[in-house]
Amino acid sequence: MSTNLKILPDDVTEYRTKEYWEKRYSKEPPEISFDWFKSYKELKPLFDVHLPNKNVSILVLGCGNSALSEDMYDDGYHNITNIDFSETVIENMRLRCKDRTGMTWIEMDIRDLNFLDRTFDIVIDKGTMDALMCDEGDVWDPNPEVIEVVRKEVDEVTRILKVGGKFIYVTFGQPHFRRRYLERPCWKVEVETLGSLIKM
Repeated sequence: MSTNLKILPDDVTEYRTKEYWEKRYSKEPPEISFDWFKSYKELKPLFDVHLPNKNVSILVLGCGNSALSEDMYDDGYHNITNIDFSETVIENMRLRCKDRTGMTWIEMDIRDLNFLDRTFDIVIDKGTMDALMCDEGDVWDPNPEVIEVVRKEVDEVTRILKVGGKFIYVTFGQPHFRRRYLERPCWKVEVETLGSLIKM
C-alpha cells in the first residue's frame, strides 16, 4: 500500500523540513509505505553484487516508511539500523516491524549521527540526500546552504563507515552534478545506471 498523493507538498522545499514529515506521517497509518525511485526488487541485482555478505552491518539513512529495509530483512539481511528525524515514522516502523527481530529504528538526524566511528559496513541513502537538495538552486552554482547540509551528511557517512565499507547512494540526479558532493579522499565514486536511475 502506498502513500496518498494528496499529502505531497505544494512547495518541494518542504521536503527538507522535519515539520513536513511529522505532519505527513501523522496522517498515515503504520501499514502505509512509500518508496522513492526503486523498490528492493528492482535494486536487488545491485545489492547482490555489492552486498553479497548478508551478515554485514547496514545503516539506512532517512528510512521513512519505505519497505526497503523490510524487504532486505526478509531476504536475509538482519543487521539493519534505520534512522529518520521523524519521531512519528520511527514509532510507526517499530510497530510495523515488531516481528523482525534485531532490526533497529532510531530517531536521528543524518547530519549529526550518534554512532561511534567505524560502526557500519554499509550505509544506504535512497532519495534522502535528494530531499535535502530540493532547493539546490542553479545546479551549476548550488545554494551554499544546500552544499553545507549535504557536506555534513557525507562527512558523517565517511566517519561511521568501517574501512573498506560502502556508501550506496540511490539518486534520480545526474552523476556530473551529484559527484561533487560525494568526492572524498577516502573512497572512489563509482556510477551505475539502473534503468533511468543513477546509483553512485
